[in-house]
Amino acid sequence: MKQRRITEQDYIKANRKASREEEIAQHGKPVNRGGVRKSKKKYDRNSEKATLKRLPFLYLGSVAKSG
Repeated sequence: MKQRRITEQDYIKANRKASREEEIAQHGKPVNRGGVRKSKKKYDRNSEKATLKRLPFLYLGSVAKSG
């Protein structure tokens, strides 16, 4: 059987896996690694424009159904 060499990537992957398992053992669940949450107070022009784009179609559809 051919012996396989341990590469740097294999070493890093094994360390990450061990660290993750240790974290789960300490906290009892996976810990969030990132993902900064967006504040509701922060101005976001794209979401404002997205709601405006949908308004006329929803409004016209509701007028046609009720009239």
